[in-house]
Amino acid sequence: MQFDLNALIRENIKQLVPYSSARDEFKGEAKVFLDANENGLGSPLTKWYNRYPDPQQIAIKEKLSFIKQTPADTIFIGNGSDECIDVLIRSFCEPRMDNIIICPPTYGMYEVSAHINDVEVREIPLTPGFQLDLQAIEEAIDDNTKMIFICSPNNPTGNSIDRQDIEMILNNYFGIVVIDEAYINFSRQRSFVPDIKEYPQLVVLQTFSKAWGLAALRVGLAFAQKNIISVMNKVKPPYNINQASQEWIIKALEEVGQVNDMIRNIVAERSLLEKSLSELRVVEQVYPSDANFLLVKVTDANGIYQYLLEKGIVVRNRSSVILCNDCLRITIGTTIENNQLLNALKVYQSV
Repeated sequence: MQFDLNALIRENIKQLVPYSSARDEFKGEAKVFLDANENGLGSPLTKWYNRYPDPQQIAIKEKLSFIKQTPADTIFIGNGSDECIDVLIRSFCEPRMDNIIICPPTYGMYEVSAHINDVEVREIPLTPGFQLDLQAIEEAIDDNTKMIFICSPNNPTGNSIDRQDIEMILNNYFGIVVIDEAYINFSRQRSFVPDIKEYPQLVVLQTFSKAWGLAALRVGLAFAQKNIISVMNKVKPPYNINQASQEWIIKALEEVGQVNDMIRNIVAERSLLEKSLSELRVVEQVYPSDANFLLVKVTDANGIYQYLLEKGIVVRNRSSVILCNDCLRITIGTTIENNQLLNALKVYQSV
């Protein structure tokens, strides 16, 4: 058996003639634009925001191509990683027929996007050590399993998924394998982006929301072989990344050194916070993390969560999630924020 992209694409997507925007049809330089029904007088903000943005985000892809060492036509840019997830499911999964596999506890939007598109979700929980259950995944796969989502480093557990297990899936399953690397910059693990040339079914997701600190711009990335990227570009809205976001992303890509400094700072703070939390009586376990957060098992997650809220400190209560009983997910903040959290917890355990 081998990977056959044509067999995975939904029939209506194969036949789809994508919307052709004015900016898609025009190539080159011009001084007078009378093709897109824009307001030629400008806008209240700046003259340039009255024009539609580049629908293919070419300038960003060219810079990313150099940074990631992958061709520009292997890059898809989405309105956050959530759009990448949605476009993948809409492109390849037939509603009420196909299914995807997810491995909870994991990022919730895989399931939400599947349900929005009326696609069955098969949940194969991680092992108690937060790793893939390969045998259960194999048993869950059938002829209509179009996609497997793997989050590594995983959210909310923080750990990286064993690379050999992921490679086992890539070498034996020939639907789409999506590896979500939203937190890869905080890990010592090697990204799977260089491996897209070896695996035609591999899609790797990344984002500007975490290490780059640009969550408000809503820009996510998908890396895959160009035939998959071509399908995704066919399905996406024509102007899915606004002009302001494109401008700021291009500026940010000039500051890779500053981003690396921030990553080192966050990783250092993660180590300090992990050690300090482990010394508290109300903390039962701090799970190892390759992300910019810690999963922390406490004596009373609901009570501590409410107490912290009263003190103006917001963490994420993950107690209702499988394998995360009495667990809080705590994002690594600034030194001041982390100390405020620790001081609040010390007061709580002394009462």
